[in-house]
Amino acid sequence: MLTFLLKLSSTTVSAQKLEVCASCEFISITEAVEKAKDFDSILVRNGIYKEYNIGIAKPLTIIGEHNAVIDGENKGEIISIQANNVTIVGLTLINVGTSYTTDFAAVRVVKSENFVLRNLKLQRLFFGIYLEKAKNGKVLDNTIIGDAVDEFSSGNGIQLWHCRNVEVRGNKVQNVRDGIYLEFSDEISIRNNISSENLRYGLHFMFSNNDTYVNNLFENNGAGVAVMFSRFIKMQGNTFRKNWGTASFGLLLKEINDSEILNNNFEENTVGINVEGSNRVNYFHNDFKNNGWALKVRGACYNNIFKKNNFLYNSFDVSYNSKLNDNKFNRNYWSNYTGYDLDKNGIGDVPYRPVKLFSYIVNRTPEVIILLRSLFIDIIDFSEKVSPIFTPDNLIDEHPLLKPINHGRN
Repeated sequence: MLTFLLKLSSTTVSAQKLEVCASCEFISITEAVEKAKDFDSILVRNGIYKEYNIGIAKPLTIIGEHNAVIDGENKGEIISIQANNVTIVGLTLINVGTSYTTDFAAVRVVKSENFVLRNLKLQRLFFGIYLEKAKNGKVLDNTIIGDAVDEFSSGNGIQLWHCRNVEVRGNKVQNVRDGIYLEFSDEISIRNNISSENLRYGLHFMFSNNDTYVNNLFENNGAGVAVMFSRFIKMQGNTFRKNWGTASFGLLLKEINDSEILNNNFEENTVGINVEGSNRVNYFHNDFKNNGWALKVRGACYNNIFKKNNFLYNSFDVSYNSKLNDNKFNRNYWSNYTGYDLDKNGIGDVPYRPVKLFSYIVNRTPEVIILLRSLFIDIIDFSEKVSPIFTPDNLIDEHPLLKPINHGRN
């Protein structure tokens, strides 16, 4: 009985709170972490702490007061988590080391579960938050601002490698290589983030399945989002805006299958969506407005459905590089449609061909884009419309809508 009571009392001792400051018992975070017991809390008071390679190998909560700054002095990684049940909140981390052989991060999480990284401010960094074989965690409301100049010497804002069931929500990421990067990471939820002004992609998927990204803003990146070699991806309610460049786009899909693109806004991108080798994807209730190309469809794209989308004032609505078409366009609104509706049912009586001959020519010879507004172009487009030779003759919206669909966005 005595042995049982001693064991019971040892497991019910309350967790302690340790404080770190210039006049506290602990003057460094590293020392406080070493002395802390499992499930203790560490409060980091205001100040600048010049530390790096802070290893956390036990369940802890670390909370930073306003203006609690860890300065890595460009010497290496700042915090590395290798334990379950670790929470880090409210710290500012600056001056991560840069290396061409090691991916130094402000915060790295390795093989950990039930972690929370929240309200962190990361600046002057190589990689921001790097999750490696981690699962069942949260990355919430962090601000990550890099100073990337070129791709080869910069890292990603939030990187997930071989992760599962992680929530990435409410973060602001800018001026890094890729804002958010996923590789071999499944069941990831990416919501309400702002990823802007990044060198390469706002969001980048590779070999990741059953993921969701919802209500994010991807603006003014090298390119908006790239989803590659993945399946069962849900893309809903996002805004892809002002991703301009000679090889830029709002969304790139390459080898994507069995996915959904719903209620997104593509506005003022060089290309709204660039699709290649992607099958069984539903494109419903999206807005394509003022893009160079709304859709560029490359080869090997089959059984895709484009329904109830708005195509508004794009230079080109749809571009195809093949005469074969196995995709369905139905009940979309096209601002370039000039047909009539005699029975007043809101559906055009004349089918609409969204692929113009001129877009086919521009694909082959980009320099002729300077002729875009000429009368000659109107003539050749009309001739192709009457008798399709170069464009897919079965790529038709049989039921074009006469009015734009209200998708509930401002």
